[in-house]
Amino acid sequence: MKRATTRREFIARSSIAGAGTMLGMKAFSPDEIRSSADEKTIPVRPRYYRWHVDQGVEWTEANTRHNQLNWQIPVSQTALVLVDVWQRHYIKDPEERAEMIINTKLIPLLTSLRKSGIKIIHAPSPEVAVTSPNWIRVQTKEQVFSKRDTWPPEEFLSSTGEYKPFAMPYEPMEEVRQKMAPLTFHPKVLPQEGEPVVANGAELHEYLKQNKLLFLLYAGFNTNACIINRDYGTIRMRDRGYRIILVRDCTTGMESKETQATLAQTNSTILNLEMFGCFTVASDELIKGV
Repeated sequence: MKRATTRREFIARSSIAGAGTMLGMKAFSPDEIRSSADEKTIPVRPRYYRWHVDQGVEWTEANTRHNQLNWQIPVSQTALVLVDVWQRHYIKDPEERAEMIINTKLIPLLTSLRKSGIKIIHAPSPEVAVTSPNWIRVQTKEQVFSKRDTWPPEEFLSSTGEYKPFAMPYEPMEEVRQKMAPLTFHPKVLPQEGEPVVANGAELHEYLKQNKLLFLLYAGFNTNACIINRDYGTIRMRDRGYRIILVRDCTTGMESKETQATLAQTNSTILNLEMFGCFTVASDELIKGV
């Protein structure tokens, strides 16, 4: 009887091996992304985590590592998406880190990219977006505040009735949070004339399609929350087919008691994106490139 092929043998022989392929993403070579000779471009070295190893090297986790590519990304097809760059946070630490990043990293980057002609797109949450005169109100099938499906039932979502025992415990500080000033744009990162504000992923996608944009630089907060979980965030837009490049020093996450000292939540989220189909760069590299 013929011996069954092991999973390791299949991966080793397969020309489509790798986590990117398992996620349904197209594999591509470093030389694949090119632009025409007269196109204004920005040189970048996007970093990602390489699941593959060189020939002759044992295919183990310990032998995998980061890698960088050499791209010339076309300015006309590139945009910076600013995710939830708010004027406050209810927790002291991420607010202080975000303020430092905004002042020392994000504002210089934003100034440089605006001069370069790269489009700046603000994605500040639906509730904030709809208050802005720059909100684009793109007509999509998906409404900004869409009606919820009838399942799961309302009592389950609100933890009332028979589902009351499964409610989260009462937190008195939540009342303090709810009484804070409404969230809005950070005063130093306000949308300028002509800079669109989008309320959800559908609007972002329609704007990108209308303007033929393919490369999305991401900056904002928080790394392990809105940057990855919003429908206009890195993961959803990666799944829509865009090239996602997180500016890794223009973001910070929400840390725990155990991770705060090393920013392990922030760093592990950045690594997770690099492992699964996204890329990262440093802000000074972009500034130098433009």
